[in-house]
Amino acid sequence: MSINMKVKSNSQHQNSHFENRGRLLVKCPDKPGIVSVLSAFLHTHNSNIIESSQYSSDPVNGTFFIRIAYHCEGLVGKCAQMEKDFEQIAAVHNMEYSFNYLRERTRSAIFVSKEPHCLMELLWEWQNGDLDTDIVVVISNHEDARPFVEALGIPYYYIPANKEIRKQVEAEQVRLMEQYKIDLLILARYMQILTPEFVEHFENRIINIHHSFLPAFIGAGPYERAYERGVKLIGATSHYVTNNLDEGPIIEQDVERVDHRDDVVQLKKIGRTIERRVLTKAVKWHLENRVIVEGNKTIVFH
Repeated sequence: MSINMKVKSNSQHQNSHFENRGRLLVKCPDKPGIVSVLSAFLHTHNSNIIESSQYSSDPVNGTFFIRIAYHCEGLVGKCAQMEKDFEQIAAVHNMEYSFNYLRERTRSAIFVSKEPHCLMELLWEWQNGDLDTDIVVVISNHEDARPFVEALGIPYYYIPANKEIRKQVEAEQVRLMEQYKIDLLILARYMQILTPEFVEHFENRIINIHHSFLPAFIGAGPYERAYERGVKLIGATSHYVTNNLDEGPIIEQDVERVDHRDDVVQLKKIGRTIERRVLTKAVKWHLENRVIVEGNKTIVFH
């Protein structure tokens, strides 16, 4: 059995196992009784809460956020009526909300340039069954990653990109995203700036990774300049992409301590290791519906 077939077989088994599982995310003005209202709604529909996490920005005049994972027998046949019944509750309490179903697999695309470390980490997690998504296409402005992507049975598209042809390139990329019905776009060290028009197609559905020196050491050679400055901490940040370059809502970050013994080569190795795990965590949090965007911040229910 090929790797791609094995992954598909595992995902079909998971879909069958989780066909009665759902997740409900809610954001609304905080006031007493919200948890009771949500619990009563799920109880009315014979749903059992299996995980619940909540947060209030201010118990008096703040915003309330909650993520509830639940089990409901026969959910496939009940979900449409549940969503319709919830509309009235949401209107009364001024709720923004989303119902998410584990049987519905997210379809992901990965964009990558020359550095493959983040792509390889994502592919390994996917092969291992630890990334709950279908990686259906990889797009790159370089050919470097083609052999090991196509070896997994994943289509690989080489699209050269630079600022002179950016609009044509993005038109082709959008066409491919529509063709493959992409839900999530992962920038695994894709070293091209996206235009506002492209970002608008995928609001809060593009996840990026970069080093955490920013706003210091902007531009080329950040590790070389960090070494010259004698930094003692290096790290990585994963965030949703907005039209403010590298300033979108942060999902996950991590750091490691370094010292004078670490040269530029070692700093880059440490940085790549951090980038791999930070991007993978951010993607997992998104796929598990653990992230609620609030302005330019996120609420992440670990």
